[in-house]
Amino acid sequence: MIQRVSYALRETLANFRRNVTLSVAAVITSAVSLLLVGTTFLIQRAFDNLLVQWKGDVGMIVFVRPDVQPDALAFIEQTIKSQPNLVKTEEVEYLDKTASYEEAKRVFAGDPTTLSLLSIDTIPTQFKVVPSTTDPELVRSLASQFRGLPGVSGVALAEDEFEVISTLSGFVRTVTIGMSLVLLAVAVILIWNTIRTAIFARRREIEVMKLVGATDWFIRVPFILEGLVQGLVGAIVSCGGLWALNSAWTNGVAGFKAGTGVSALVVPSGYTTGVMVSLLVIGALAGGIGSGVASSKFLDV
Repeated sequence: MIQRVSYALRETLANFRRNVTLSVAAVITSAVSLLLVGTTFLIQRAFDNLLVQWKGDVGMIVFVRPDVQPDALAFIEQTIKSQPNLVKTEEVEYLDKTASYEEAKRVFAGDPTTLSLLSIDTIPTQFKVVPSTTDPELVRSLASQFRGLPGVSGVALAEDEFEVISTLSGFVRTVTIGMSLVLLAVAVILIWNTIRTAIFARRREIEVMKLVGATDWFIRVPFILEGLVQGLVGAIVSCGGLWALNSAWTNGVAGFKAGTGVSALVVPSGYTTGVMVSLLVIGALAGGIGSGVASSKFLDV
């Protein structure tokens, strides 16, 4: 068993040396395509952070002071739900302090100064309101009415910016996913071509191995490992690039003025780590699939 593993590793290294140019090209293409895939994930998460407050067709958020009394809170909820002709009462959602704080951690991910001023005890709670009317004047009038309620600290409206951000998010996601899929396919083809070239270069040696009883899988494993390593190395390079891009963006956003809303576009490091793990898996699978198909197709030499 140990001898077989040793043989597979030696042959994998030997194949790299025989096809340095093609191997480097495959690694670079894999790295670029996976970097685009990772960037797509981060961009989508960033836009989700920006729009997290307005999911579910929410058109208005009524913020309630953290020190509001239960009877005042009940009065606010009753007032909001008392106008079914303007508000979809069944879709009114109340976020308590815990839920509001969790949402704030995403909205202010890139603004630690503002986030440090908030806590579960000091953060306003909120009612998510879905208007049943599309008349902007009626919605603004309703917001003005809610602002005057005792215990309400403010009312936010999802105006034209919501549509712009949603459209931009969809466009960017479509373009980046399309480009990354094309480049990933090119990487798989390059790995496939690298393995095919390696098999053709060693066709006489493979013939001799078959004559002395070597199985197809014994011959095939080093080639599959070669493609898998190429995809994995490309994924590692892409992870480094993704980390650098995310760090540069996070540091750049820190220089923006507080309250601009740009801070919501920062992606937490924990999510970035998860994306990197996904890229490693995708890279290894892409390399393994490309080399596996090539070694199966061209092994009969």
